[in-house]
Amino acid sequence: MTDGDKPTLEQPTRRDYIKGGGLIVGGSLLAGCSGNTATESTTAENEETATATGTESYTVTMEPVGDVTFQTVPERWLPYGGTYADMGVALGQADGLTGIGGADRYYTYVYDELPGVSVDQETIDAYPEVRTKEEFYELDSDVHLYDTQMLVNWFDWSQSDVDEIAENVAPFVGNLIFRRSDEWHDYRYYTLYQAFEKVAEVFQEQARYKAFRQLHDDYIADLQSQLPPAEERPNVLLTFEGSDEPESFSPYRLNDNGTSKKQWRDLGVTDALAGTDIENLSTTNRGEYDYETLLAVDPDVILVRGHERKSATEFRETVLRFMQDHTVGSQLTAVQNGRVYRGGYLRQGPIHNFFLTERAAQQLYPDIFGDVTSDTELFDRQQIADIVTGEFE
Repeated sequence: MTDGDKPTLEQPTRRDYIKGGGLIVGGSLLAGCSGNTATESTTAENEETATATGTESYTVTMEPVGDVTFQTVPERWLPYGGTYADMGVALGQADGLTGIGGADRYYTYVYDELPGVSVDQETIDAYPEVRTKEEFYELDSDVHLYDTQMLVNWFDWSQSDVDEIAENVAPFVGNLIFRRSDEWHDYRYYTLYQAFEKVAEVFQEQARYKAFRQLHDDYIADLQSQLPPAEERPNVLLTFEGSDEPESFSPYRLNDNGTSKKQWRDLGVTDALAGTDIENLSTTNRGEYDYETLLAVDPDVILVRGHERKSATEFRETVLRFMQDHTVGSQLTAVQNGRVYRGGYLRQGPIHNFFLTERAAQQLYPDIFGDVTSDTELFDRQQIADIVTGEFE
């Protein structure tokens, strides 16, 4: 895209008031996501403009960007991954979704179980992997729920690229939280609900956030009250292998506090790799292990990621059946007991987490919560739908 293709900065529009630094005046960006200090005269002009439009500015603080000031509430938003997409939907913002980064790992089918909750699949299909500056300009969103350092370290952006989009299109707010093993991520991490609270601040939807938080806390407390004593809980090996006929596995460590493992921590399982020198899977560690290595560990339960488009029954008829027929794999205790399951999403948001925690409870403790292939429900779908659609007190 040439300079001539970029939006003009001479005539401020509604969206100019949304950008991280506030209003663009005379070609200079006010203090905000850029971290620059504005002059007193420019600040005064910005405050006068905000007053004239009937809005009050507010600031959201989240690493790695820091302070981002909004003059109006964003309407059009662009998330990276299912974590932040699901947060936006949970906060009633589905209609403003402009696209997504990583649509292949955004599992929207859970919304089918929530009356009145949906996203526009055509929008996702049109922009399923937004990662170039040209696409950011084209979508012209009001906020980008992306970790800027992820763009730098994964997609070869420079800091000047980040600054350009933040200044000419809209600010960034986001933090890569699904795992904690990438060497470049040397700034603060957030839990799922800490990050969710920041996104709620962006959209000024604190009431919806609080309703979700209360429902979540009650849900987890109820499940935990029914768990067996720690010594009776299974040890678990969480892996990735997308093949229906797996011959090797890439392990995850449950002691990594990333949000993708939240349900396992909440349900009190033991990491089968505890005490080994096997490291967590990340962009800098892609180790693979064969059946002989797994047999040396011999976990009670094996969770295999990479099969989230399958039902529980489909997974058992493909992956588990192959392992049962495998010369070495069939010797694993988990395989012999039929305790090999889908491993859950890598990038889960708050709605996803309700479903994944339900699934995990049934995988780990079927005698208490029912079998994972059953229709047993452990939380009220309508309550979730009511929060999303605004029908809550």
